[in-house]
Amino acid sequence: MVGQRPRDSVTTPASDESARIDIVGLTKRFLTPKGETFTAIRDVTFTVEPGSFCAIVGPTGCGKSTTLAQVSGLERPSAGSVSVGNRIVEGITSGVSYMFQADSLFPWKTVLNNVMIGPILLGTSKREATALAMDWLRRVGLSGFEDRYPHQLSGGMRKRVAMAAALINNPRILLMDEPFGALDVQTKAIMQTELLQLWEQLRPTVLFITHDLDEAVALADQVVIMTSSPGTVKDVFDVDLPRPRGDVQEIRHEERFLEIQGRIWESLRDEVTRAYQQTSGAAA
Repeated sequence: MVGQRPRDSVTTPASDESARIDIVGLTKRFLTPKGETFTAIRDVTFTVEPGSFCAIVGPTGCGKSTTLAQVSGLERPSAGSVSVGNRIVEGITSGVSYMFQADSLFPWKTVLNNVMIGPILLGTSKREATALAMDWLRRVGLSGFEDRYPHQLSGGMRKRVAMAAALINNPRILLMDEPFGALDVQTKAIMQTELLQLWEQLRPTVLFITHDLDEAVALADQVVIMTSSPGTVKDVFDVDLPRPRGDVQEIRHEERFLEIQGRIWESLRDEVTRAYQQTSGAAA
């Protein structure tokens, strides 16, 4: 979690311009250990409207996570810009929560204390922070596990704790970097459905990184396809499936879902093939 804001109301959607993300000509270069310049992303440009759910999909190494890091302010661009709420991102952005693929929980803290961290850091009294955390643990189905430690939980339960910790301060923007990638298929589907339900309540702007095209289509309003390295935007697709969407497993069998998924795959397939050929050639 980074740069969150105080919790206003858990029923107020983040529909104002302060939750808009504008990425323009974004380029990020790194120096390799050999001192050579490596371009991770180049001229990435797209907009995420306030309160919408945007998924970024692309082959491994295309710069999806690098793009997310620029939006959060954890990294600075080499060229181009990221604006949140019409303000250029020049550091850690307030009102933003970040949910990582790897567990980001403090292993020495209980479930309750992990979820309380955000409000406490923002100056909320311990009593109020405890009440907020208890409410969020109820929302994610973990009532009764408040005194457990992360190592005593399953992978899916740890993800629920992380989700509660990311949402407790009612962020205007939620950045998610393959948050369910390590889960088994059944648990992943449950977590996706729970995320949709919680998002419907708060409506933060979501930027969601995934390798899973089915996941992207089931969750998002907009799917951005990135090219193989160096990553840039190849296509942007609107997903017109009605909301609320309900159970993710059921959505995947709908005719309209299959139509949209097939159309996006036509664009993504070439990039996946090209990335595989690049890595195969390097390995050889």
